[in-house]
Amino acid sequence: MLPNIKTILYATGLGAGAPYVFRYALAEAEKHGARIVVLHAMEPLSPFGQQLVELHISHERSEQIHKEAREHAVRKIEERLQRFCDKEVCHAPNGGELIAEIRVVEGNPAVEIVQQARTLKADLIVMGTHRHTVLGDAVLGNTANKVVNRSDIPVLLVRIPEGYREEGF
Repeated sequence: MLPNIKTILYATGLGAGAPYVFRYALAEAEKHGARIVVLHAMEPLSPFGQQLVELHISHERSEQIHKEAREHAVRKIEERLQRFCDKEVCHAPNGGELIAEIRVVEGNPAVEIVQQARTLKADLIVMGTHRHTVLGDAVLGNTANKVVNRSDIPVLLVRIPEGYREEGF
């Protein structure tokens, strides 16, 4: 029996390869009649970073500044993602119908991608990956590797070509 793919989670860090990878999500959505949820996960301020800030200002003021900065960042990222999606889907038949939602969340990207996929009951995760060294992966790991190992659903990893850049992104 063929898989029934109705919801695709496209996870992006908004790097230079984002358009390249997004086109794979679009192709899969068109092929299966699926809808795409676009996700960007922002890393939170580390406890060490928070402590450094609080050496100079109060915890309450730090929290207020962080909340305002987070809200501003989310708005800017959502706007960028919307422009990006509008630009890309204009080339696809029924393009406007392919994007179900844009989400920007705060947290560890690998954890958030898997959690959002579960919450959405996504059928497929599409994300990009760069070439890494074996030693680099062994010591540091990478988001794509962590998602593949934690996900209960299929993950389509799109290798971003070395040095890939696209004008206007």
